[in-house]
Amino acid sequence: MKLISWNVNGIRAAVKKGLLDFVAEADPDVLCLQETRAMPDQVELPWPHYHAFWNPAEKKGYSGVAIFSKTEPLKVTYGINLPEHDNEGRVVTAEYDDFYLVNVYTPNSQRGLTRLEYRTREWEGVFLKYLKKLEKKKPVVFCGDLNVAHTEIDLANPKSNERNAGFTIEERQCFDKVLAAGFIDTFREFTKEGGHYTWWSNFGRAREKNVGWRIDYFCISPALRPRLKESIILPHVMGSDHCPIQIVLD
Repeated sequence: MKLISWNVNGIRAAVKKGLLDFVAEADPDVLCLQETRAMPDQVELPWPHYHAFWNPAEKKGYSGVAIFSKTEPLKVTYGINLPEHDNEGRVVTAEYDDFYLVNVYTPNSQRGLTRLEYRTREWEGVFLKYLKKLEKKKPVVFCGDLNVAHTEIDLANPKSNERNAGFTIEERQCFDKVLAAGFIDTFREFTKEGGHYTWWSNFGRAREKNVGWRIDYFCISPALRPRLKESIILPHVMGSDHCPIQIVLD
């Protein structure tokens, strides 16, 4: 079972930049997109073999997540069942026979860290609690743009970014708690060294120079570890300031 996650930075723009060709070639069983920034009727996708589940933000042209699945899930839920967190279109969950799949677009702490407190003191705790509640019933796969580079090897310039959104100690400690709760960062099961990134600034030819950040993740419950065959980054795929990531489960 091949699962792909990608922050497309606007699905309508991504379609113009090769999204359809990529999906046709990669042929994932499940595709999770973040930052779709559109309503379902605003984009035409020739994917009749996929069941589509969108959770757009109330604010037009902002945020939004979607799951496209060849197998129809048993159930799909939108948000984390907390109205104060569910108007930005950040979570969609698909239940399958033997696991839950959670697609998430974690709030960005923003320039000047204007949302750092909301993100770390309000969002992170309730989202982790949501994952653990699901896990009591079935193992969990969760993926998406988590907007954090966990360790110094997860970004090209750690020293100069210590108080920048995505690499504050508060955000990194929140991810520590995710791992302490038992979830596995699948990429690090296979690749230990740095230099592998999923997001690059649009300035200074950052992508060409590979001056990037690894902020997109697939994480899994320990029960799924024996089934994990691959976890890779696809940096050659263009079309967004992020690149897709992929896992394969037996």
